[in-house]
Amino acid sequence: MPVLLFLCASVSVLTTIGIVYTLLSETISFFRIVPIQEFFGSLKWSPLINPKSFGIWPLLSGTMLITIIAIIVAVPIGLASAIYLSEYASRRVRKIVKPILEVLAGVPTIVYGYFALTFITPIVRSIFPDTGVFNALSAGIVVGIMIIPMISSLSEDAMSAVPDSLRNGAYALGATRFEVATKIVVPAALSGIVASFVLAFSRAIGETMIVTVAAGSTPNLTANPLESIQTMTAYIVQVSMGDIPHGSVEYGTIFAVGMTLFVITLVLNMLAQYVSKRFREEY
Repeated sequence: MPVLLFLCASVSVLTTIGIVYTLLSETISFFRIVPIQEFFGSLKWSPLINPKSFGIWPLLSGTMLITIIAIIVAVPIGLASAIYLSEYASRRVRKIVKPILEVLAGVPTIVYGYFALTFITPIVRSIFPDTGVFNALSAGIVVGIMIIPMISSLSEDAMSAVPDSLRNGAYALGATRFEVATKIVVPAALSGIVASFVLAFSRAIGETMIVTVAAGSTPNLTANPLESIQTMTAYIVQVSMGDIPHGSVEYGTIFAVGMTLFVITLVLNMLAQYVSKRFREEY
């Protein structure tokens, strides 16, 4: 049984090694043709049309724009939901509301994408008439809606782990319920809350179908959320569905972009672990 359990545990490790090896080998082959200085130095991304250019910044800026909008939407709503479930809701209400909130995490992302395109985008265009059919704002809003359950669930778990003795001591000193929630419970659960933010940030960066459907496919270096943009994941989907020959430079861009995305998410996950350990409170 120990051998069998070890083999089961090693599957994930071997899978990770295989993914890293595939990305790294193909990325090295790509950078043998395209200088890394051009990849990180050029401000134009057009590897499929002439004249070709391989600057990653338009894709990176589009990804960051979507992620920032999503975080602006998800963090206040998710944290407020967690505070309500942890400090205000009764046990019966919590058993009903929390599963309903977490149902959002089970909705397929392609459904979110068409929800953004057919529902959110018309609302945005009614407010800002110059907005295109494909834009970063509607995609970012829906990505934020999608990651709300991650923030609320993880933050609520961290708040629930705070001992009731801290709450009772604050109540004994005359603190209100809101003061207890914001000045006692949230600071005590800060490591778990911040870790949920970072993990949600990482999840938003890696989102694919919502941005593919709603944000467009224009690698545009812009900070205007009303314009069409393209993210790194959306570009990978676009090229993977095309007729790009295997082994070509255009084919290699998939792995170069994927490796960049992998490094970003790896750094964010490491940051989440560091924050969780650095600010953890033990009672």
